[in-house]
Amino acid sequence: MTGQDIRYDATYDKGATYDKGAYDSRYEAVRSRDARFDGEFFFAVETTGIYCRPSCPAVTPKRRNVRFFTTAAAAQGSGFRACRRCRPDAVPGSADWNVRADVVGRAMRLIGDGVVDREGVAGLAVRLGYSARQVQRQLTAELGAGPVALARAQRAHTARVLLQTTGLPVTEIAFASGFASVRQFNDTIRAVYATTPTGLRAAVRTSRRTATPAAGIPAAGIPLRLAHRGPYRAGTVFDLLEREAVAGVEEVSGPVGGRTYRRTLRLPHGTGIVAVDERPGDPGRATALHPGGWLDARLRLTDPRDLTTAVQRLRRLFDLDADPYAVDERLGADPRLAPLVAARPGLRAPGAADPEEYAVRALVGRAEAERLVRAHGKALDAPCGTLTHLFPEPAALTETVGPLAVALADGRVRLDPGADRDDAEAALLAVPGLDGRTVAAIRARALGDPDVAPPGADVPDTWRPWRTYALHHLRAAEETP
Repeated sequence: MTGQDIRYDATYDKGATYDKGAYDSRYEAVRSRDARFDGEFFFAVETTGIYCRPSCPAVTPKRRNVRFFTTAAAAQGSGFRACRRCRPDAVPGSADWNVRADVVGRAMRLIGDGVVDREGVAGLAVRLGYSARQVQRQLTAELGAGPVALARAQRAHTARVLLQTTGLPVTEIAFASGFASVRQFNDTIRAVYATTPTGLRAAVRTSRRTATPAAGIPAAGIPLRLAHRGPYRAGTVFDLLEREAVAGVEEVSGPVGGRTYRRTLRLPHGTGIVAVDERPGDPGRATALHPGGWLDARLRLTDPRDLTTAVQRLRRLFDLDADPYAVDERLGADPRLAPLVAARPGLRAPGAADPEEYAVRALVGRAEAERLVRAHGKALDAPCGTLTHLFPEPAALTETVGPLAVALADGRVRLDPGADRDDAEAALLAVPGLDGRTVAAIRARALGDPDVAPPGADVPDTWRPWRTYALHHLRAAEETP
């Protein structure tokens, strides 16, 4: 069974028409506790009222009692609560949302970035260029849940993280997670986790034998485990980030294999400073909760409402929602790439924490980017070591960077998570001073497109839809086409 075998959208219901072959494949993944499919689908058990990730270590339920869902929100909407043993809300996101360029894929990327919480369903629809009714219909038909339900599931996960890692008052956590009222917050936590917010907090303190968290967000930041599926070549990602690091905004410190990447973030409600550890690959790190592994991170936020957005931007930067099994299977079948894939299984294609920032940096280069930070970047209220500034916004660079900054500032070029990639590429090519190779780099990194081929590169169609990853393999092997 490969990473592609059980990707289908039907949900099994007793008495309904369904794809038996796909259902059997999913059940086999559950029976074998296959972590490759964590986040790709969820299963629920009718006799217990609980939904889980495929790799849940609990006893495999009987086939006749199992239902499958594409999203956690769909399982919650059908009345199932999250398993306390495998915590299905902590899985990596589906790789489909990075690959797909249709309205559903774009909508999922925007919901992940917190757009529904900030702008509502109407704002999501405007960004997608559809009516709110059309967006609701398409998401519900394909995913079993509409934008409100999908955002609600995400809020519940954010709330759990804040409850279990900070000492913020429960009322503050309710609004920081995106809930409109404390009552809505309490009802959702009970529905999803079958306990109260204070019970959820108390349970983790008891299991870890820790004292009550200090009030507010810890000075060291909110501790996070950023889960990924399958092998992860952290060293190659950190090598790239170290080569590109812009002083004042980013830094990479520590010895190879134990480096820490730190950077500043401009977020919708405030600012943030993030630290992500490389840590050497260690198969022993895998647990029942994180069978594929994780990156340790810490987030310091001026406003906890930005937690969801900050986490999603880090996941895009480190390419944590990728499906390395599908990528390696396709590229490993090519004679040219097979030895490279065998040497570097799980190689990732890093994205960007701030798409507009990356576009400017791709145009001007590292040295000029550092000059722009010193001249036009906003200074942090409280510098943290060598991190002193936010990268300047496009509106502050219209006179120095020129047409690209103007196009970003006035909205003619959109690079947000829901941007149409083809439209964005066409708009970028119309900007004076940008050539095809720079635009290709922006499409791959800022827009997270896994299938980009720069002009003139020897990149055959047989590598699709993973040509971006193929180029990373070639560069890693110093065989850039």
